[in-house]
Amino acid sequence: MLHRDLKAEDIEVFSQALVEYFQVTTGEAALVRSAYLLDSGEPALWNDFNGLINVTGGYRGSVCFSAPREMLSHVLLLAGEQVFTDERHSDIVGEIANTLSGRARRHFGEGLEISVPIAFPGRVATAPSAETFTSLPFAIPLAWYGYQADLVVRLDRRS
Repeated sequence: MLHRDLKAEDIEVFSQALVEYFQVTTGEAALVRSAYLLDSGEPALWNDFNGLINVTGGYRGSVCFSAPREMLSHVLLLAGEQVFTDERHSDIVGEIANTLSGRARRHFGEGLEISVPIAFPGRVATAPSAETFTSLPFAIPLAWYGYQADLVVRLDRRS
C-alpha cells in the first residue's frame, strides 16, 4: 500500500485544535510554535504525562499529547477540580489527546478512525507502537501559562 506524507495544512489542523482547546476549556489560548520533524523514527515523549490515541482506517499512526504535571494541575484547577492525583492527571491528558484527535477527524474525514485514549505517566523514550512507519513524526510545541507541552503526530496516509 502506498503512503503519503502529511501536508502543512494537515499539521495546521492540529495546531489550531491546540489553540482552540485551551481557549475554550480554560479561557486562555495556548501559544503554538512551529511544528518540526523529529529526526528519529520514534516519537520521544518529554513530559510527566502522556495521552496517546492510535489511528487506523485510511490512516495509521498516533497522536500523543505530552504535558508536565504542573500544567495539567492548572487545567484541572480551572475546570473546578479539587483532586490532583496521578489518576486525574492521566484522565485529563487522555481527554486532551482525545479532543484534539476528534477535531482532526473533522479535517481528515471518516477514514481517520481513532482509538480510546491510552494515558501513561512518566517520561519514556518513545511512544509505544508495534508498527513500523514510512513517515517521521511531527512535534508541535506549545506554551500555556509558562508551561511547555508537545503534541506529537505521526500519521501515514494510505492512498
